[in-house]
Amino acid sequence: MDSFERLSGEIVQCRKCPRLVGWREQVASEKRAAFRDWEYWGRPLPGFGDPRAELVVVGLAPAAHGGNRTGRVFTGDRAGDWLYRALYRAGYANQPNSDQRDDGLRLKGAYVTAAVRCAPPGNKPTTEERDACLPYLERELALLRDARVIVPLGGFAYQAVSRLTGLRPRPRFGHGVEARLSDGRIVLCSYHPSQQNTFTGRLTEEMLDAVFRRARGLARL
Repeated sequence: MDSFERLSGEIVQCRKCPRLVGWREQVASEKRAAFRDWEYWGRPLPGFGDPRAELVVVGLAPAAHGGNRTGRVFTGDRAGDWLYRALYRAGYANQPNSDQRDDGLRLKGAYVTAAVRCAPPGNKPTTEERDACLPYLERELALLRDARVIVPLGGFAYQAVSRLTGLRPRPRFGHGVEARLSDGRIVLCSYHPSQQNTFTGRLTEEMLDAVFRRARGLARL
């Protein structure tokens, strides 16, 4: 029988994609000057959160000096700062910061994961790398039996979720777009809290908060 422990162990040991393995380990070895005293994680990342989550948040992939450094998805980078602050304001997190694996952050009713588990060069996984990783996300979604709402962050995550869940018809991606799966779960889209989106104002904190307020409402229907 599958379990989160078994799945996490398999993810952390994964070496399916040579390009990603090489890059994540190179980054972990060379480091960024600001983090030269860190022992980088340098491995794939399992998901993080409440096994009985009503809400599942799916990102693109770990950041080279974020999750690839800290060992927890969306932790140690600005995108993660935005995400966990929003989850905190929505009542899904016990604190607004996500600095390192042992910082005390806990999620209640939410689970955060990614379509690809290794930091990709240029933050751009290939289609083949995505497909190699999708079975992990598929197993996570199967284990998250109480999940009612899936929030993909960005078009790449939306494609991955749509592919796994057989979403048909598939609405065009856009912030706040909703689609219902045949089993009753709701896919609720959000722009990714990347610096490209947050620095330009394409995504604001109010917009992200609105998505998670809507997610909580949908989960309780």
